[in-house]
Amino acid sequence: MTLSNHAPIPELYVSADAALTLKHDAGNLPSWDLTPRQMCDLELLMNGGFHPLKGFQSEADYNGVVENMRTADGALWPMPITLDVSEAFADKLEPGQDIALRDAEGVILAILSVTDKWIPNKSREAEKVFGADDLAHPAVNYLHNVAGKIYLGGPVKGLQAPVHYDFKSRRDTPNELRALFRKLNWAKVVAFQTRNPLHRAHQELTFRAAKEAQANLLIHPVVGMTKPGDVDHFTRVRCYEAVLDKYPQSTTTMSLLNLAMRMAGPREAVWHGLIRRNHGVTHFIVGRDHAGPGKNSQGKDFYGPYDAQTLFKEHEAEIGVTMVDFKHMVYVQEKAQYYPANEVPEGTTVLDISGTELRRRLREGIDIPEWFSFPEVVAQLRKTSPARDKQGFTVFFTGLSGSGKSTIANALMVKLMEMGGRPVTLLDGDVVRKHLSSELGFSKEHRDINIKRIGYVASEITKNGGIAICAPIAPYTATRRAVRDMVESYGAFLEVHVATSVEECERRDRKGLYKLAREGKIKEFTGISDPYEMPETPELRVETEGTDVDSCAHQVILKLESMGLIKA
Repeated sequence: MTLSNHAPIPELYVSADAALTLKHDAGNLPSWDLTPRQMCDLELLMNGGFHPLKGFQSEADYNGVVENMRTADGALWPMPITLDVSEAFADKLEPGQDIALRDAEGVILAILSVTDKWIPNKSREAEKVFGADDLAHPAVNYLHNVAGKIYLGGPVKGLQAPVHYDFKSRRDTPNELRALFRKLNWAKVVAFQTRNPLHRAHQELTFRAAKEAQANLLIHPVVGMTKPGDVDHFTRVRCYEAVLDKYPQSTTTMSLLNLAMRMAGPREAVWHGLIRRNHGVTHFIVGRDHAGPGKNSQGKDFYGPYDAQTLFKEHEAEIGVTMVDFKHMVYVQEKAQYYPANEVPEGTTVLDISGTELRRRLREGIDIPEWFSFPEVVAQLRKTSPARDKQGFTVFFTGLSGSGKSTIANALMVKLMEMGGRPVTLLDGDVVRKHLSSELGFSKEHRDINIKRIGYVASEITKNGGIAICAPIAPYTATRRAVRDMVESYGAFLEVHVATSVEECERRDRKGLYKLAREGKIKEFTGISDPYEMPETPELRVETEGTDVDSCAHQVILKLESMGLIKA
């Protein structure tokens, strides 16, 4: 008897012969180079992970998904899957045209037949899909500040899958997993979704979930895009592989899912359920605050702890996957074993380490007990998370022209070089303009490009254990946020607002720029004819009026000490 989780599901790939012909013809088509998120989406469209979608959603499908989690034909689907493009690219297109979708190296992966082109209401999308139009949510920030302004929709013809050079043996398409389950005769499979390393509590939880469901276990971590600041997927997969042999080999397998998470909480849980159904899974563990992004701009959680479980349960039959609730597992000292939090024997001592506490122990080199995690996992984490005072970081000064950014940055650089231990690089606005951005003007677009270049270089310095000091004007909130996201993937980011008033900057004006701006001889001059968006919550705000440079630089040193980035 063929079981439903064993039968193949439709893919969007064309035959090898058709792919050759289409690749040849694609030379005459407009080409779109896919972003990392679009690459993840396209791969799951083509391999059936996003079944029943036949391509990027049309405007009607998008509207239905945003408003009531259903495509135009009524199918349950909670997440918009659209191709966002720039206005310049969209202006060259009309519905009815085909475009070639290419990876970052220019390799053609698919042909999109454009049926729809529209300007979405992104605020509405944020409210309905993510629960709030709040830039503290990483996906809302992406929507407004990273994604293109125009959406394209239409069916996709898959020519070839994106190439992955890492962990090849761990990457399975939905049909490859279904074939494996068919071969092993696994009728029931419970999937565990994770974007974090596995510790002993997770192992205990997954053991119990599989036992309760009388199912085999699929550890199915996301390795596409997760939340900015998460442990990189290379480290995480090494951690998973280190603990895989703690599970009974005949009942457990692991496969990597190249998904770009949106951190959309309840909707994301339903989406994850549908994706896992397509991969042949019958049961799915839904966690407390599943795929939650943390705090909103008011300091409250975006979603209630069990909202995801509630929404999943409402749609469980239609998803076609049985939910297994997450049991919060705690270690009982006297019993030397893990128990669900609601089954702890009376009068016993519960031990637990939060994620924040774990990060603190890693950062400060403090011991992590074996009851909490496996030594093999801790060893992997310590490799990529050295003590905080050994990690790279970025200090990002922002303020008006003439505020004193460069002067303080130079003083800080000298103080840090005096301490030694890590290479220090100063990325001053004027110097970067000369060496990296000499072809750019001073329009908003060009200033954004310049700041993002600085951010990219700073992120590379940070990744490699150095200290980057940046001192551009950086007048726009969204661009500073983009730089923060780049850097925080690899280390700490300290934003310093040099809060000198425009009157004082004008008084100090050694270069005569303010005078020229007042006379209209310099267009789009920050603070005069172009706005400066003041940082609302920088890590440090420095007042320079009546304070000498040494004192200002020392304030930054004290802040770095308090963050554990340098030793007192």
